[in-house]
Amino acid sequence: MSSDILQKRIGRVSAVVYTSLSLVLAGAFLATSSALDFPGVARYGGTVWVFLLSMIILMPTITPLIKRRLKE
Repeated sequence: MSSDILQKRIGRVSAVVYTSLSLVLAGAFLATSSALDFPGVARYGGTVWVFLLSMIILMPTITPLIKRRLKE
């Protein structure tokens, strides 16, 4: 597999993984905050905040893991 194709594949797979995990975490926050009867602004604003922070944290941690796995 050429290096260019491998890099694109690493980027795509990483993006799918960290976006999916961020959506799961944001969904868990939304479900929890809804069950605890928080106001709408706190629920939806918090959900967006959890999604964004999860993306920021997971992006630089997931990409090297995927890179190592795909190069093996």
